[in-house]
Amino acid sequence: MIYKIFPASLLFVFSFFSIHSFISKSENKNAIAIEKTINPNLDDANVEMVYNHLHSDKYALPKLESFAKALKGYYSLKEKGLIKKNILTLVDFSLSSNSKRLWVIDLATNTILFQSLVAHGRNTGEEFAKSFSNSAQSFKSSLGFYATGEIYSGKHGMSLRLDGLEKGINDNARSRGVVVHGANYVSNSFIKNNKRLGRSQGCPALPEELSKEIINVIKDKSCLFIYHPSAISKFVS
Repeated sequence: MIYKIFPASLLFVFSFFSIHSFISKSENKNAIAIEKTINPNLDDANVEMVYNHLHSDKYALPKLESFAKALKGYYSLKEKGLIKKNILTLVDFSLSSNSKRLWVIDLATNTILFQSLVAHGRNTGEEFAKSFSNSAQSFKSSLGFYATGEIYSGKHGMSLRLDGLEKGINDNARSRGVVVHGANYVSNSFIKNNKRLGRSQGCPALPEELSKEIINVIKDKSCLFIYHPSAISKFVS
């Protein structure tokens, strides 16, 4: 649920702005983000408006269903102070692992910064992710919302710790060592040779050539959401 966070006086002032006048400002890259920030009720119409104005000249859009859940959860977490940055990373595990199913979105400018391949856990499924777990040694991915943590150097080089924010769903991520890292099995060449992407031990692993750049953008309290239609999140009403 997204709570009202602005006083009535401000809401009264903002009510003078019609949707038509807002859309007329679409040449300003920040227009959608500003409207979204001042509107305390992030309903489906507002979500769809944001979605339709994403700047994605060279990237495909995520599915509206997954984006809507990610955006609503992002604002709930932002209000609670659990995340700090205007960066939203969406992973859609309803899609084939052979497709680019990770998006990094700058919500300050409504710009898609990256679209990338991303691996799921070896026991989560073959080409498609089907089974999920919060348990150690399960070698499965966990769904839901995460806050990104700090960078460290591990066996895969530069890696990013994750803190799962959903009890019983992904809150063991840090103790399990579920992190963002690069891996050579996350590549088009692996798909070509094996008919599917490589799999991790539960980490959302990235292509080696993109991992450092993505990690540096999403580190330190940004929102990461791993979506699947079977998931139920307390952060999305």
